[in-house]
Amino acid sequence: MSARVEVLPSGELRVRGRAPLLERLSWALYDFSNTIFSMNIATLYFPVWIVAERGATATGWSLATSASSAVVLFAAPYFGARSDVSRRRKPWVVGLTLACVAVTALLDPLSRARLPPGTQVVILLAAFALADVAYQLALPFYNAMMPELVAPAEHGRLSGLGTGLGYAGSIAGVLFAAPFVSGRWSVGGASGRQAAFLPTAALFLFFSLPLFLFCRDHVPRPRSERPDIRFREIAAKIAEAFRETRKYPGLRRFLFASYLYQDALGTAIAFMAIYAVKVLGLAKGEEVRLFAALTIPAIVGSFLAGLASDRIGPRRTLFLVLWGWIAGLAAIALAPTLSAFWIGGALLGFVFGGIWSVERPLLLTLVPDAEAGRFFGLLVLSARAAAIAGPLVWALVADRLFGSFGVGVGYRAAVASLILFMLGAILLLRGVPDLQGRFAPSAVAEGE
Repeated sequence: MSARVEVLPSGELRVRGRAPLLERLSWALYDFSNTIFSMNIATLYFPVWIVAERGATATGWSLATSASSAVVLFAAPYFGARSDVSRRRKPWVVGLTLACVAVTALLDPLSRARLPPGTQVVILLAAFALADVAYQLALPFYNAMMPELVAPAEHGRLSGLGTGLGYAGSIAGVLFAAPFVSGRWSVGGASGRQAAFLPTAALFLFFSLPLFLFCRDHVPRPRSERPDIRFREIAAKIAEAFRETRKYPGLRRFLFASYLYQDALGTAIAFMAIYAVKVLGLAKGEEVRLFAALTIPAIVGSFLAGLASDRIGPRRTLFLVLWGWIAGLAAIALAPTLSAFWIGGALLGFVFGGIWSVERPLLLTLVPDAEAGRFFGLLVLSARAAAIAGPLVWALVADRLFGSFGVGVGYRAAVASLILFMLGAILLLRGVPDLQGRFAPSAVAEGE
């Protein structure tokens, strides 16, 4: 009997049936675990704590996030290409996850070390940057494991399940950390926002264990020797990967479209709570409830987007998701009251996870499975570049162009500016061909 996953002479995969249910669920659960770090450390607790309580400047925080994004910009395509050659994905995910967990756990003792305040802040920002680099770099290898688990016809469903679990993880992480932050529970004597660091590291590790234990690389290791790639070749590898996008119709347009919608998405994540506070009067301390409330619709929406991707194709589904984003952003920009904001926010939350549910299957319709690692790396590169530019555009619109009209006008204009990014992405996607099933002859779907 032939193997369930084979590599054809062309380098493409032949997938016969599905991986065991336990392995598929373990893979999807990693989305649950890594979003606990993303929400608690990268979005909610650490940024407010390091600026408001430890005296870091906004410039210092921006430099830390920009530095981590810049490292990922160069490293993700390079290491993605290496994993394509070796066909090993899991060791990268495991190693980078353990590194992120370890550095996250160190944030608490580092914060209590007896050091000059300025030196301590620099060390803490550097530690965060290291953890964020490890977290971001693990994602392309994790994504590249998906083609070996199910046939192309089921990519959307599995991707949607992972994305939905990811939003469930963000809620679970916030709710689990809340008693430590409030002081009802204690670990290591920490209190306040700082008390979320150790529990977050523990949760990230715990929910990653199923992937560590039950997932595997299904493609046999090639007989060829490991590639001897030096650090100075990183830029050349990135340029080479980008040049090779020409081989696949629509791939370059999709990457540019991804940059635009990721720009809007990442900026919305960073500033939506601030918008609700400054413009609509969200009460102090309600930011956590805001994130939880907007995430619940995302769980349902991300799973439905995955199902729609399998039914009507990822390209058509992505169009619907982006138009939903435009409607939600318009509703929020025009919301006269906090009650109206919740309506627009619920719509935005519903389509929020659809982008991540759909972009993975869409990329896999444009490129062969054998080269998925390097192009998932370029997708991460696009998102990291957007993470640098998006907040700068927001600041330009809110403070420079419309700031003289008041905070409310400036922030509403900044939300409206995100609609332009989404419209640009839609225009670019119109030139991306609908290639659903393009590589289907090399992947035969059978039963369990």
